[in-house]
Amino acid sequence: MLLAAVSSLVISLIPGGAVEAATTSPRAIAWAPCPEDTTAECGTLTVPIDWDTPDGATVDLAVARRKAADPDARIGSLVVNPGGPGSSGVDFVVHNSRYFSAELRGRFDVVGFDPRGVGRSHPVVCSAALMGERPHPLLKKQADMDAWVSFNQRLREDCRARTGPLYDHVSSLDVARDVEALRAALGDDKLTYYGVSHGTLIGQAYAERFPGKVRALALDSNFDHSVNTASYLSTTAAQTAGAFDRFVSWCEATASCALHGEDVRAFWKGLLERADRGELHEPGRPDVPLGAYELVDTAFAGLYNPNWAELAEMLAAIDAGDPYPAARAVKDEEVKVSTPVFCQDFHLPVADYTEYTAFLRRQSAPARDMRYSTPALDRIASCLGQPTPIPNPQHRLQVDGTPPILLASSLNDPATGYGWTQSTAEQIGAEARVVTYEGSGHGVYGRNACTIGTIDRYLISQSVPADGVRCPEA
Repeated sequence: MLLAAVSSLVISLIPGGAVEAATTSPRAIAWAPCPEDTTAECGTLTVPIDWDTPDGATVDLAVARRKAADPDARIGSLVVNPGGPGSSGVDFVVHNSRYFSAELRGRFDVVGFDPRGVGRSHPVVCSAALMGERPHPLLKKQADMDAWVSFNQRLREDCRARTGPLYDHVSSLDVARDVEALRAALGDDKLTYYGVSHGTLIGQAYAERFPGKVRALALDSNFDHSVNTASYLSTTAAQTAGAFDRFVSWCEATASCALHGEDVRAFWKGLLERADRGELHEPGRPDVPLGAYELVDTAFAGLYNPNWAELAEMLAAIDAGDPYPAARAVKDEEVKVSTPVFCQDFHLPVADYTEYTAFLRRQSAPARDMRYSTPALDRIASCLGQPTPIPNPQHRLQVDGTPPILLASSLNDPATGYGWTQSTAEQIGAEARVVTYEGSGHGVYGRNACTIGTIDRYLISQSVPADGVRCPEA
């Protein structure tokens, strides 16, 4: 990839508490054909590691684009982030050339980037051997919590030593400031952006900090950046339970479901009880026990897209002890880790094991059949002992002076539930518009012609129905 020089950005406070970026003659990125696919172009953008010291050390961000198919109708650039945290925007552009509609691809250069600390943008790397010592994420006693705090400290020290000073500057707020540098380098007067999942936090931070530079922000499957530990656990548990309810209804009504004809809830309850007794193992791996936590995590993965048929087949295989394809183990000496991104965006403290058990009891009611949200418990454990203050702490959004911002969500998203999009819209206020997909799964764009058309019209012409729009389940 070719290095693209871009001038330093001078960050200054403006009235109302927002922040604007002033650029001094930013130069265009030097584009060259991407090695993996020469129909796309790749380059790099140099930005400060610490935006508060813009003349200090820098990091090169990997960028990729596909130019607008209809140059005469081109509006500008559409900057995209596929979420994660840790997903590669470069891979998204290079390998998913038809993710967006032909109309959108005709009107915009689609531009993806690997956020700082991710992929080709100086990834956060840690010892694979140390990662192999990771404790179990479900805590059962105070000693388990103590073990996590100790492990997290050792991991932070290892990752920081391997990664360098960038390790402490990978929050979504840092990335939002990078996006402003990218907008300037692309030559766009204002930003047009599509972010999904964790990528919505980047868009939210951009709207707060650079309201005058927003053209259109489409935020798909939103994180609520105001939750505390208790509300984070309870809302994610409810989201997962609602998605499981839809799976049960589908299986009961669909003859091709591997569990069709069963009492699915009773079947699931029986599996959990067998897991509690130590009677289950990973499919095809009789020497690897499958506990209740791992069983719930397996179900969550099937609810994500959703992949209901595959989930039913997997649960049937687990019940019967039959083989099923298993993930390959990581054997690298170093592994890329995205945990620091989340822990720099969310402070989710737990004082001690007594408080932890109180949190678990509180979330058990909304979790219902699923018991708990495994991704949430994973993240809480992984951030125990995180030094504070964190770079991008939770807060109620303060967005003022932007054009309308489009927020999209499915009703039954197990990862970033509909309630989070509603609460984010309420925090944004009059500028927010919500599009609702009346179906399941994580991510709304591409579900059907309604979701595609609504988001396309917004990004192309900033057209959004005043009261939002609801799209039927595909």
